[in-house]
Amino acid sequence: MATKRTTTKPPAPAPVPVEPASCQPCNGSGMVPITVRVGRKRRPVGQQDGLCLNCLGEGTDPNT
Repeated sequence: MATKRTTTKPPAPAPVPVEPASCQPCNGSGMVPITVRVGRKRRPVGQQDGLCLNCLGEGTDPNT
């Protein structure tokens, strides 16, 4: 006959939540600067915010 266990097992530690890695091109913001070009010679006149094509604006690295 098997012996009866008198003590209980200690509870398993809770898993540590893993924070997703931030996207490299946008540094986790989801936006990257896009150069604005105008004219026939396509000269640059400034920059505006554009959606990061690596993470599609989510801010997390899609390769992890």
